[in-house]
Amino acid sequence: MRLPPSFLLPSLLLLFAAVSAAPAPAAAPATLKPVVVARYPHDPEAFTEGLQYLGAGNYIESTGDGPGGSPSGVRLTDLKTGRVQRQIRTPLAGAFGEGVTVLGGAAYHLTWKDGVAFALDAHTLQEFQRYRYKGEGWGLTTDGQQLIMSDGSPVIVWRAPKTFAVTRSITVTANGQAVKNLNELEYVQGQLYANIWLTDRIARIDPQTGKVTAWIDVSRLTREASAAADKRGRPLTFDDVANGIAFVPERGTLLLTGKRWTTLFEVRLPGVKAEKPAK
Repeated sequence: MRLPPSFLLPSLLLLFAAVSAAPAPAAAPATLKPVVVARYPHDPEAFTEGLQYLGAGNYIESTGDGPGGSPSGVRLTDLKTGRVQRQIRTPLAGAFGEGVTVLGGAAYHLTWKDGVAFALDAHTLQEFQRYRYKGEGWGLTTDGQQLIMSDGSPVIVWRAPKTFAVTRSITVTANGQAVKNLNELEYVQGQLYANIWLTDRIARIDPQTGKVTAWIDVSRLTREASAAADKRGRPLTFDDVANGIAFVPERGTLLLTGKRWTTLFEVRLPGVKAEKPAK
């Protein structure tokens, strides 16, 4: 075999070194499938926009204006029976209700296009403060210190609960591509979970980098919900999608549902563990 001219050797060595030092492409996020451990009744007219478990077998849910005439609002519901214990309409006439979360005894409730958020007493649902914000409101959760909000874009923002001012933001990406249509949110053990609107996927997101660390495939739940709706004689429409994530810390499970679904599913996911109640 012929050797390359000596003057080419340094260039070739540099080329080989650059190739060998090039970083390997990042692995695609893993796909996880939830394991259903329980099923609970869910109001089939609730056009779910937000969901959070409150403890003691109760959860809070926010709804938008449903195709069947169900109004936007916030409700407190018993998990096992599905019985609504208290509810209000979104406190702005004509507003489409969006996400909800509870922090420090207050329930914060978004609107879609009106740029208004409400602070409600978490027990009575009585409004005590309003905030203004720019853009749309979609999903809302909390890390225990601040509010975390989506607007349908790839950007998620953190907001101070007392002022609703933005304190920081991330752009959510998967394999280097921005992920849009981020909807309902839940913060679970240092990770963010987000329904992706009009899909059967939930993104698990690193809240520091914005990178998707896993996809949760909920297509099986959607099929079951669709079959139940067909049986009732009211098939799901294109926008009756999976939406609603709530963490149950004492069992290390998640509650998952969708818009106008008849069932609220309790599921287990890899990496999500039970937590001891705070003393």
